[in-house]
Amino acid sequence: MTDLGTVPVDRSEIVLRRWYERSREAIRLLITNRLIAEYKRAPLGEHSDSLKRVLNLLRCTAPNGKLLLVCTKPFKQWRIARLSGLPGQGPIFVDDRVFNTEAKAMHAVFLLRLDELARIGGAAASTDSST
Repeated sequence: MTDLGTVPVDRSEIVLRRWYERSREAIRLLITNRLIAEYKRAPLGEHSDSLKRVLNLLRCTAPNGKLLLVCTKPFKQWRIARLSGLPGQGPIFVDDRVFNTEAKAMHAVFLLRLDELARIGGAAASTDSST
């Protein structure tokens, strides 16, 4: 998928962009405090249909600039980073936060992705900032 700020070069990119924009608008309506709490309880568990839809959209973004977890101490410490998109350049940490469980780190990434989804669409999603 192309960056949303670039002009599509062929019809398939135009179709993909339109699908993504329509999907984003539909998905934003599914984002509630209940959905966020569901993910926080079980980031890897069975998810409701609504949460599956939200996660699928969040995961289908282009890899350039995508948020990810970096384990800085095996099984003990995680941080959030962003892919640079440049060959040979590793991920760049987004802040100084350090998480003592993978689940807490995953939830923080989820909230950041929701925030980015809301900013792209021009409206704020209801997110809880606690980690």
